[in-house]
Amino acid sequence: MFPRETIPAGPVVLRGLTPGDAGAIVRACADPEIVRFVPAVPVPYTRDDASAFLKSSEREWEAGGAVFAVADPDTGAWLGNIGLKPPGPRGAVEIGYLIAPWARGRGAATAATRALTEWAFSHGTHRVDLLAGVENLASQRVALAAGFTREGVRRGDEPLRDGSRGDLVSFARLRTDSGERIRPYLPPLPGGALSDGVVRLTPLTAADAADRLALESLPDVMAHHVPPGAPDPAENEEFCREAGMLWLAGSRAELVIRDAADGAFAGSIQLAMVIPPLGQAMTGYSLRPEFRGRGLATRAVNLLVEWAFTSTALARVVAGTDPGNTASHRVLERAGFTRDAVLHGFLPGPGGTRRDDLQWYRLRPGGGQTGF
Repeated sequence: MFPRETIPAGPVVLRGLTPGDAGAIVRACADPEIVRFVPAVPVPYTRDDASAFLKSSEREWEAGGAVFAVADPDTGAWLGNIGLKPPGPRGAVEIGYLIAPWARGRGAATAATRALTEWAFSHGTHRVDLLAGVENLASQRVALAAGFTREGVRRGDEPLRDGSRGDLVSFARLRTDSGERIRPYLPPLPGGALSDGVVRLTPLTAADAADRLALESLPDVMAHHVPPGAPDPAENEEFCREAGMLWLAGSRAELVIRDAADGAFAGSIQLAMVIPPLGQAMTGYSLRPEFRGRGLATRAVNLLVEWAFTSTALARVVAGTDPGNTASHRVLERAGFTRDAVLHGFLPGPGGTRRDDLQWYRLRPGGGQTGF
């Protein structure tokens, strides 16, 4: 059993919940982000729901868990909840948290998660699990900042409001882990976008699913799919929803190419096949026909590769093209890539055939070590 005590946590303090917290809890649980990412929260959330939560928190303590209010250290005002579920059959505990919208942006969730995790270790816990929805990037960032290691995706593990089941990203921290902040291999874009005034690159999101499906369904784009063929709408939807998660995982940065003048969806570009030990990633790109012939693809490749070399540990970016795709060759040449080699029969083609792949590369200027 965990002891009931107050836990200092830097910019916040973890204290016991009280009936006086009910009003703030009701206000917080009307927040759209909480409603979206905490399916167990009733909608609408009433004072009766808050009272039921306070009673269930007592039962958590009695079962071997722990539930705290995240509070202002000076005033004691409620800012959120955080807790540990009772130990599972293997002795691990799961941590969960909820921060009010008016308390976000000050590091409260990270500080509270770090403090409660270390407190659990001090009371004999050997492992703390943390689960976050695949689109809940804020929670995934908290996990990494609190020293939790990403372990994978638990498919269909979360019951959703509509009766379906969603995937959860699994993080964990062991008592023997350093607890140091884990910095993503692929950092966020500065200010959320890259732009040269003509094109603007923004991270792909679920809101881009329809535009991306239309792009990927163009005959000349489908011809260069690996393997070639039409995209599946459901898979496209899932791809867009998971793009942010994969970026945080360091495996892929998927972006939209936009016309900087009006924000129109012009195409897509990515850094994929990221191999940290080699410091290498692959780029690829597609444009809608009405945006071709204006140099937008070259601008997009330059923006992305230059960001990669200045903001990540990547030292080499490669690209693969159809040997007959001269338009793509010109894009890469203008973007500073060098023709490398032809990999014969490297790619799957239509009807069980194999296609050659003409490889290109661009190296970090100077070729030296980085400070990442």
